[in-house]
Amino acid sequence: MRLSSSPPPISTVLDLLRQQQSSTMLGHFSAKYDPWKILIGTILSARSRDETTEAICERLFKKYPNAAALASAPPAAVERIIKKIGFYHNKAKHIIAASRIVVNKHHGKVPDTFDSLLQLPGVGRKVAGCVMVYAFHQDAIPVDTHVHRISNRLGWVATRTPEQTERELIRLVPRQYWQAVNDSMVSHGKRVCKPITPLCSACCVETYCKKVGVKKSGR
Repeated sequence: MRLSSSPPPISTVLDLLRQQQSSTMLGHFSAKYDPWKILIGTILSARSRDETTEAICERLFKKYPNAAALASAPPAAVERIIKKIGFYHNKAKHIIAASRIVVNKHHGKVPDTFDSLLQLPGVGRKVAGCVMVYAFHQDAIPVDTHVHRISNRLGWVATRTPEQTERELIRLVPRQYWQAVNDSMVSHGKRVCKPITPLCSACCVETYCKKVGVKKSGR
């Protein structure tokens, strides 16, 4: 009888990644911002460089320090502040509308359940997961491009979309590691496991990686 291969050492990999990780933008947000600011910053961060998002958030929150202030802000004024961020027209609408809902429906407090967060404009599964983890320290696995790419490269999943990856990781990753997945993999993806030429020789988990889709020229 053919023996099945042992499951991937997911906990071992995540422990190693956590030991090597550097600070991330959302890690910074978690340390210094309240849940509303984390919500707004995460909506703004989609398809935007972290450095750009962080600088713009500083300006935005200086002028609009809470949900009530942003809820009544003129869209044109918000657009001027966030203009360097991709899709700034839609994002301005989303963050103003989301702030209004927080004020009018949730008494100024960001909802702390996944399903309630999904009802806010500009909030998909990744944003909702990030708010759960970084604002409320609740278990979720936010899947962005880094998490999706690295999970597939490691051979943990064989998925086409971040949504599929999220479902598989929820099934595979021990729950005590859920909150660590995004921060660890984002840090690793920016420094080592890059999209085009991953630095495999500098990778702390190379031993456990199947290198799915990685060309031999990867360093």
